[in-house]
Amino acid sequence: MKIGVIGTGQFAGSFIGLWQLHPDVSEVVATDLVPERAAEHQQRYGLPATYDSTEELLDSDCDAVAVMTQRWTHGEMVLRALDVGKHVYSAVPMAISVAEIEQIIAKVQQTGLIYMMGETSYYNPAVVYARQKIAEGAFGRVFYSEGDYVHDMDNGFYTAYQFSGGEDWRRTASYPPMLYPTHAIGGVLGAVPSYATSVSCIGVVDDRGDGVFDREVSMFDNDFSNMSAHFQLADGGVMRTNEFRRVGHPAGVLESRFRFYGTDAVMEQTSTGAAWSDRDHIEDISELFYTNDGEVDTSAPELAGLDPALVHSFASGTAKVHDRSRLPVEFEGARNGHEGAHHFLADDFVRAVLNKTQPPVNAWLAARFTVPGIIAQQSAHRNGERLPIPDFGDGPDVDLQLFGG
Repeated sequence: MKIGVIGTGQFAGSFIGLWQLHPDVSEVVATDLVPERAAEHQQRYGLPATYDSTEELLDSDCDAVAVMTQRWTHGEMVLRALDVGKHVYSAVPMAISVAEIEQIIAKVQQTGLIYMMGETSYYNPAVVYARQKIAEGAFGRVFYSEGDYVHDMDNGFYTAYQFSGGEDWRRTASYPPMLYPTHAIGGVLGAVPSYATSVSCIGVVDDRGDGVFDREVSMFDNDFSNMSAHFQLADGGVMRTNEFRRVGHPAGVLESRFRFYGTDAVMEQTSTGAAWSDRDHIEDISELFYTNDGEVDTSAPELAGLDPALVHSFASGTAKVHDRSRLPVEFEGARNGHEGAHHFLADDFVRAVLNKTQPPVNAWLAARFTVPGIIAQQSAHRNGERLPIPDFGDGPDVDLQLFGG
């Protein structure tokens, strides 16, 4: 298959490199609104071609596209790609409106095309472990779960928004935290086989005074920098998620972390470790989740131009709980990222397209990871009023054995 990458910002290089290694990918090409960025990636990765516009790439012979544009543009871009018959890999979030998400699901149903959202938390070691334990019944009934995404603006986000937003970057740097919910929600619902039915959310109004999270500046009319949401799940359980952008926490130290509380056992992850417990004992399981392969080679092409505070996201190994046996041997020794997720994301998309099989994070699960945050944002603007969350169903069955579970 041939993959066209739309958007060659700081995130694209990691996946361009992996897809070039993949034995079932014949070619990777790219386009960007800033032609110089596409040209830089062409030189860095030896791409056979770049395109002057998204329209030209969509008119090409690419079998699939990877949407890696700014986060509020994903929904529109995905729909354009599906309309011209391309399979789609999309960076998170799926979209920023329920209407766009409903249209994507309808389009996937109508066309039979593959849509996959590249949510890293589904492959987070703690989530992989919890998913296995839940499937085994080891927790008993999971009645309460927590997922956090703790990423301070000062740790790389200022630079990232300046890179993508130009002189007007403050307008977009105010992006609402709950419209980027999938690193927290996806980790919980990537393990717990349920979905959110209602939410009450509180937003903390920012007080930094630097023009970011300022409603008079924000294109999103947003002044919340930290948000906390409380969800009811369809199985009667509870999920709580935090999205924090002003927080005294170091970069690269488990920005996403998860806790699951069951009637028979508990798994708790913190910034420094993790534990499994039942009524009789507690066990440190941190070493199962450890993904650091040693010092980061900052000269690697995938890391060129990255803010130092963001390098950690693109440099990690895999954990003991990860099953590397199902990955292409060509990925051995290749740059990984987001706690081992990148290799699995890149491979799962290719497998899904070639085998015409729904990927684990397909359109329906992506909606369950994304829509709750959109409704939580609305709840926060209504002083925490509990609001119902629409759901679009389970979607087609996923053959998890094909993808390693």
